Amino acid sequence: MTISQRLTELGIELPEVVPPVAAYVPAKVHGDLVYTAGQLPMVAGSLPATGKVGDGPGLVPPADAKAYARQSALNAIAAAAAAAGGVDRLGGVVKVTGFVASVPEFTGQPGVINGSSEVLGEIFGEAGRHARSAVGVPVLPLDSPVEVEVVFSLV
Repeated sequence: MTISQRLTELGIELPEVVPPVAAYVPAKVHGDLVYTAGQLPMVAGSLPATGKVGDGPGLVPPADAKAYARQSALNAIAAAAAAAGGVDRLGGVVKVTGFVASVPEFTGQPGVINGSSEVLGEIFGEAGRHARSAVGVPVLPLDSPVEVEVVFSLV
């Protein structure tokens, strides 16, 4: 089954590629790999939420942040597919680096970035298994709660 067929089966429509907010490209092919720039959870040109992830009033709940990490991964697939010449050129996932803007006492970054890892596994199956880092940071661009970079292999 191709990746485009799998997306259809899952009812997932890839978003438009998010335009860069600075001096970079959304994704770049190098050899047999595609590297994405950091992808924010943009939906229709804007962030669904801003702020720090944590438990408590005024913070982005971890469950919401996990959904934003999922959206960031879908944005990464869209960017990689555009750079590679189509989603069916993507063979699998090599590495995910996830950043979570969080309050100092929050230690659930891995659970948040599972939003990215899980959707990549749903889409790519065994080829979606990847190495990963989940890092807590004080702030991200545009005050996004999450940012995800993905390295894909090509077929």
